[in-house]
Amino acid sequence: MDTHITNLLQAAHLRERLKMSHFAEIDENNLVIRVLVADNTMPNEGYDWLIDNLGGTWIQTSYNSKIRGTYAGIGMTYNQTEDIFITPQPYPSWTRSGSFWNAPTPMPDDGKRYLWNEAELKWQEYGIA
Repeated sequence: MDTHITNLLQAAHLRERLKMSHFAEIDENNLVIRVLVADNTMPNEGYDWLIDNLGGTWIQTSYNSKIRGTYAGIGMTYNQTEDIFITPQPYPSWTRSGSFWNAPTPMPDDGKRYLWNEAELKWQEYGIA
């Protein structure tokens, strides 16, 4: 058999063996407390292993954000109604759009650096003086 074809077949076999899924464990308040990677060669294999060995409530997340809005991280919240993970709200004045939060006014797009000033509800320029 051609070496190139052999290499391609071996690579395909390795990819098949290394199917991995990512799962977020959530607490009773739907807060993400940890995210783990599990083998998923067989359907539900990783999920079943987590349940059988660690217990808890596990929600699959996608490293490339193809499901549930964004990849889950510790401190994020799982919204069961919308079936998405939500980042923590950075400021009280910000409103949510899907998994993320938006300032009341967009950050200027002029190449300068800005920080949000919650007391004045505006973006303030900062940088090296």
